[in-house]
Formats: sequence, structure tokens, C-alpha cells
Amino acid sequence: MPSGVIITGASRGIGRATAVAFAERGHRVAVHYSSRRDDAEDTLARLAGDGHVLIGGDLASPEAARSLVAEAVAALGEVDVLVNNAAVAPSAANPHRLGDSTWEEWTGAWRSMLDVNLLGAANVTWAVARHLIDRGAPGSIVNVGSRGAFRGEPDHPAYGASKAALHAFGQSAAIALAPHGIAVTSVAPGFVATERQASKLAGDAGDAVRDQSPFGRVGTPEEIAAAIVHLASPQAAWSSGAVLDLNGASHLRT
Repeated sequence: MPSGVIITGASRGIGRATAVAFAERGHRVAVHYSSRRDDAEDTLARLAGDGHVLIGGDLASPEAARSLVAEAVAALGEVDVLVNNAAVAPSAANPHRLGDSTWEEWTGAWRSMLDVNLLGAANVTWAVARHLIDRGAPGSIVNVGSRGAFRGEPDHPAYGASKAALHAFGQSAAIALAPHGIAVTSVAPGFVATERQASKLAGDAGDAVRDQSPFGRVGTPEEIAAAIVHLASPQAAWSSGAVLDLNGASHLRT
């Protein structure tokens, strides 16, 4: 049956591709954005079907995180799936390598990344879990983590740590929510060809990035979205607690 789906950070990239994939399967989608409203409206315009909704909010605010779930429930009627995709991502504007960063750069990066990548996701999860439990309904939560949680992010350690914590949070939530019929999984993408990465892939560093995978390329948002849609399905409930690597064999865990 069609479900109500919240996708945080759905303005572009993986979030947009995931929104499109769910809509193509008949689900109604709440497209969340923080600051890129124009991009989020573009995502909304690409969605098949009707009944979708646009919801803004800064997930660094606990009340905004809780409110976006309430808005989604009011607009969609019910929410059955949550995709925690929103994140403060590594960029040229927020490096904080130990030994190279200033105190202000260091503390600012840790605060912003943990507030959104971990605490924002945890707060939205709490609200969606409460909604599902109160309804007595099963559901699915999928966290979008990162390969960086396992291989390290020396230039952006707060990002790697926030994603490792998100994976760990997802596993704790999987155990707590299983008795309620709610499955929780995570995906750990490697490098993905999103709009944000287009200039890097087109520049001098592009070949080195592609060479990280034996496939000789990087992932696509659509490939990550396909895995998320599968993990959110009732057929994948037995995967609850899993962290799925999606990096084209560019980093192998033991």
C-alpha cells in the first residue's frame, strides 16, 4: 500500500533522488529542506502523482525537528517511512583538520555537524517513532550515513564522527523499536555524483576520486535511492539493525 514518507534534506542529491523513487512507486512524500527552498520546489515538481508536500525547518533546532514531523502528519494523514538524509556535509568552507584548524573552526564544525547530522536525525526519529507507536502501526526508518564513518575523515573529523554515531544510533533504535514492528537500517554511501560534487569530479581530482572504486566510477544518487527504497519496504524488515555499504568496493570493512 502507498505510504506517507518523510525525506529530510530532499532539496538535491540523494534526498531528491530518493523522493523521486518513492513517488514513482505511488508513495506520498514530504520534501524537507533547510535553506534551499527553490531547489526543494524543483524536487517537488519532479514527483510523480499527487499529495506531496514541502516542509522547511532547520534540524539544528529540536523544536523544528519535532514540528516538521507534525506538519508532515497533518499534510499526509499518516507517516510510515522516515529517511534521515539531511546533513551538514564536508566542504571547502568547513575543514577542521587537527593541527591545522583554528579554535573557532574546530568548535564551529563540531557543533553544526553534530546538531544536524546526529541530533537532528535523532529528534526526527523520536517524533516519527512516537507517531507510529501511538497508531499501533509498523514502519521503517532509514538513516543515510557515510563511508567516512569507517575509513576516517581527517579533514572533516566531525563529519565522520557524526555519521559513525548515526549508524550506532540506528542500531540502538532498531533494538528498541523492533517490538513495535518498526525497522531501522542505515546506508553508508561512498562518493556520490551529486550536484555538490560536480565541480570536483570535473576537475583535476576527478580521476583520483573515480579510481577509488575498482569500477572506475563513483555512485549515482539513484543507486543510493534504490537501496533506501528497498530497505524501507516491509520485505526488508529482517534487515533491521544493518548498515549497508554503498561504495562500489572502494572501502571494505572487516
